[in-house]
Amino acid sequence: MLRPKLPDAAPLPATHVITSAVPAERHHTPVACSCAHAPAPSAGRQVSTFMGLGAGAVAAVVVVGVVLTALLATVAITAVSVSIAAVVVRSLLNGAPKR
Repeated sequence: MLRPKLPDAAPLPATHVITSAVPAERHHTPVACSCAHAPAPSAGRQVSTFMGLGAGAVAAVVVVGVVLTALLATVAITAVSVSIAAVVVRSLLNGAPKR
């Protein structure tokens, strides 16, 4: 009663394999001409520029991480220095009436 009932598995679709297919043959041969054609325009940037962008992005992330870590360390050191200075000033001020 408390056990869930799972639905029956769906039947797998049948795959058809065509065994009598003959690959299409090309009967077109390029014709060599004597005129000077302009080279075909490129589809876009070369792969090397994309690799350069990826390396630049990784370098930027590393640099930002180093800078943020240095800033965090600076804030921590400043906080410790201020707290030590506050303790020293408090001890000097509390000891002045006793002298």
